[in-house]
Amino acid sequence: IKKVADFEISVAAYPEAHPEAPSAQFDLDNLKRKVDAGATRAITQFFFDNDAYFRFLDRCAAAGITVPIVPGILPITNFARAVEFAGKCGAAMPQRFAETFEGLDADPETRQLVAATMAAEQCQALQAQGIKEFHFYTLNRSDLTVAICRMLGVKAKQPAVS
Repeated sequence: IKKVADFEISVAAYPEAHPEAPSAQFDLDNLKRKVDAGATRAITQFFFDNDAYFRFLDRCAAAGITVPIVPGILPITNFARAVEFAGKCGAAMPQRFAETFEGLDADPETRQLVAATMAAEQCQALQAQGIKEFHFYTLNRSDLTVAICRMLGVKAKQPAVS
């Protein structure tokens, strides 16, 4: 596709390794092949453990992968589905998340507040380590992402008054 035009090409990356990869090294080698083939950045599968992401960045740097690696953030709107989704994607779910969401199944308003807060806290911790870009898995819930962005200090541009 780079022969057609100077496109930005984003590819998938898995901080905790793709669940079908025979090993984390195999998965990393596959990412390196994608970058060597012309990818200009990678967007990670969502993760909840920032340390796993930073270990992944270290492994990428050691492998000579120099493109930006944008962290994928998933605000949890339904904890049971998030656990199921995480299992299919190879993302670990910290016990503290289970404890935080416990008892919120019948309280969607509180669950939304907790989801936005936890995702914003994850982003703030990443920002504190120098991360400036995020990819949000909205799952058709852009309202949560808007709330998270507000908590991060990002506001929608207001139309000019004429």
